[in-house]
Parts: sequence; structure tokens; C-alpha cells
Amino acid sequence: MNNTLIPFFVIIPLASAFLISFIGKFAKRIIIDALSCVSYLLLFVFSLYAVSLTHGAGGMPLVYTVGGWAPPFGISMVLDGLASFMLVTVNLIALCVIIFSLRYMERYTGKPKFHTLFALMVAGMNGVIVTGDLFNLYVFLEIASLSSYALVAFGTEAEELEASFKYAIMGSVAASFIFIGIAFLYGFTSTLNMADMAHVLSNKPATWVIPFVSVLFFMGFGLKAALVPFHAWLPDAHPSAPASISAMLSGVLIKTLGVYALARIFFNVFGITPQQSSVLMFLGALSMLVAVVLALSQWDLKRLLAYHSISQIGYVVLGIGLATPLGILGGLFHLFNHSVFKSLLFLNSGAIDYVVHTRDLKEMSGLKEKMPVTAQTNLVASLSIAGIPPFNGFWSKLIIIFACIQSGHGGYAIAAVVGSLLTLASFMKVQKFAFLGELKEKNKNIREAPLSMTVAMVVLAVICIGGGFLLLPSFRFFISEAVQVLLNGNEYSSLVLGAVGR
Repeated sequence: MNNTLIPFFVIIPLASAFLISFIGKFAKRIIIDALSCVSYLLLFVFSLYAVSLTHGAGGMPLVYTVGGWAPPFGISMVLDGLASFMLVTVNLIALCVIIFSLRYMERYTGKPKFHTLFALMVAGMNGVIVTGDLFNLYVFLEIASLSSYALVAFGTEAEELEASFKYAIMGSVAASFIFIGIAFLYGFTSTLNMADMAHVLSNKPATWVIPFVSVLFFMGFGLKAALVPFHAWLPDAHPSAPASISAMLSGVLIKTLGVYALARIFFNVFGITPQQSSVLMFLGALSMLVAVVLALSQWDLKRLLAYHSISQIGYVVLGIGLATPLGILGGLFHLFNHSVFKSLLFLNSGAIDYVVHTRDLKEMSGLKEKMPVTAQTNLVASLSIAGIPPFNGFWSKLIIIFACIQSGHGGYAIAAVVGSLLTLASFMKVQKFAFLGELKEKNKNIREAPLSMTVAMVVLAVICIGGGFLLLPSFRFFISEAVQVLLNGNEYSSLVLGAVGR
């Protein structure tokens, strides 16, 4: 009966979106806020329980068949080590962001609409993670994407509307590539179930279909992940959105719709090839270096953070692209770490904007005196993203560098080190111009951000400090079981089909 938990990762946020949209016009704000917080707390608790379920299953996935129809004829939802790892990541960040938003989003009108769209975005991401077939992956991807387009434009200012329009156009192009790729795979395999598709592809030579579809998926999911050279939409979308949404977009959305989907398909459906691995490593290293160089020249704090999102995704893709046990471990660990410290950095920027009403680093200075919690948590996140020990980002970057050396890719290891040094330089600039120096006269009367905002920031900062403990033997199963799912390759097929008696 444990598999009946799986659909609730989609049902809970969908129900929350429906209830809030229904009662939003006449219910008190505190009721809507409480309903949202309870929903994401439940999702996070269920995510932790999902980790214990997959750990106790001994590597066998849990499969929920919708309506009792077994795959490939019916829709299935699959919970394995990788899915539970991603569910914890997504729902942890969603819970922290919604707590931060309790006060932050009061500056905007239509707060119930924010909660509704936010819940739909989380439902879409959770659906992408647990779905067992490609068409529903596409459907959930679009639910999350459409919600994020609206949330980027939530403030309805000219800058936000322009960024949302650009994001929507690029997102639609990405979705078109993905849909065409799925259509070709369906025409070749006559199935949409990922496990059944992997089984067909392993027994049927696909001389041209897989290379052709791989190119489409590299472009489609590369756009969703904002990998260079598919990144043009992100530096506009992330700064323009409310800080809560920026934290979700950078923290988990681009990883779920881009990196996770890419890894799941290339490893578990296709069975990754050396050529595909090389493309992933190249795109990762290119993103890592190009974006961090562009970030160095930015003075808009959120735009600087947006470029670092692209750069840090490069580390994740480089690690996973190595396709070695150590590389995948480093890539997935950095995915989790980046979700934490980058969400924290965007929440820090939101707290500054909430109090000081600017994103321009030149207009700040000396904020440490009046905003000590924001300053300290931002310092923790800055050291984490730069890979300074003992913070969580150091351990995942170190593993990726060692994995590059171990697999004979010394050039990529050097690129990773250079990227970290440039990242450190960039965040030294942030510390200097935002928090150090003399407090400007116009900011003499400001105060620290409200309690709910600081609580969310402190929680994420604590995870940044203690994240390295996840590598200890007692906790390592959280990541190692996700790594094993990718290392199993298209054995995913026999495991999933075996779980339903096929």
C-alpha cells in the first residue's frame, strides 16, 4: 500500500490551488497563508517518508498504476531513489519560500493568485519527478512552465511583462522541441511509458532516431535548464520576478524541468552513450565559465545571481555528464546544495529590496549594521556558492573536480577551479558593496526584514553549514540511492516492469 503515497505529491498542491482560488476572494489572508503552509509542510514530510520507503525497498522502485491499468497501457507513477531525492529538494525549497512569502508578497496585490499559481508550479514539478511516461512528463512540464510565466509577470510592471513574454516564447520553443522528440520516440517504439520504451529501445536498433531525438532533447531541456548557449531568457526572467519566484526558478524549477528530465531520459530510457556524455560535459563546462564571466560585470544584484544560476547548473551537468559514480554523486549533491544556497541568495536579495527598495549594489553599502541576519546568511550563502570549506558547496565541487581528474578530464577540473575562483571574486564584490562600508544616509532608519522572512533565510543558512554531513555513512543513502538509479541505466525498465509483475 506504500505506493498510494505517490499521487499525493500532485494531488496536494492541485487541491491547494483549487481551494485557494475558490475561497481567495472572501477568505481572510491568514486562512490562505495557513492553508499554503500546511500544504507544503505535508509535501515535505511526505518527501522525507518517500526517502525512507525507497531506502527500505532495496533498490526496487514503487509504482502506482492510475486506475489499476498496468503499464504500458495505463498511466503509471514511479518512486525510486532519484525521484525521492528530487522530491525532498523541491518541497524543502517550496516550504522555505512560502514562509518567506508570507510577508514579502504583501507588497503585491492579488496574493491569493500568487498562492494558486505557486501551488500549480509545485504540482507540475512534482508531477515531472514522479511520472512514469513521457507524455505526462510533457504535460506536467507545461503546467509548471505556464505557472512560472505568470509568476514572473506577477508585478505587472513593464520590465516584468517583457521578461515574462521573452521567457514564454523561449519556453514554448523548448516545449516544441521536446514534444517533437516525444512524437518521434512514440512513432518508433509505439509506447509512451518510459520503462516500456527503454525495453523496446534496448531490443530494437535505432540507427537514426536516438541521435535525432537526442539533439531535440538537448535543445529543449537545455533551454529549460538555461545551459549556455540556450540561456538568453534567464538573465531577464529571474531578476524581474518577485524574489520568492526567483528563488523557486533558480533553486528548483530549472533543475527539475531541465537537468532532472534530461538525466532521467538519457540515462534511464536511452542508456547514455559516450557521445551524449561528451555533449553534457561540454555544455556544463561552457555554462560554468561563460556565465560566471558575465556575472562579474553586473551591478544589479538579482541579475548577478541569475548569471550565477547558469554557471552553477554547469557544475551539475558536468558532474552528471561524466557518467561515473563519483561524477554523478558530485553532480546530484551540487544540485541539492545549489538549490539551498541559491534560493537563500535570492531570498537575501528579496529582503534587501523589501527594506532598501533597490537592487543596485552601488545604492546599498553598510547594510550589515541594520540587517545583521540578512548579512550573515548572505555571507554563508556566498561562501557556499564559492566553494569555501566547510560549507556545503565546497564538498560537492570538490567531488566534481576529483571525478574529472579520476576520469581523465583534467581540463574540465581546471575549468571548475577557475569557475570557483571567479565566483568568489563576484561575491566578494557583493559583500563589499552591499554589506560592508559606511551606511548611506538614506538607509539610516531601515530595519531588519520581518520575522517570517528571516526564519526562512536562517533555515537555509543552517543547511548550507551542515550540508556536508549528508556525505557521512548514516545519511549518504539519501544521495547514493539517487546515484544508483542513474548508474543502473536502462535497467530502469526491468526494475519498473518487474515491480508491476511484467
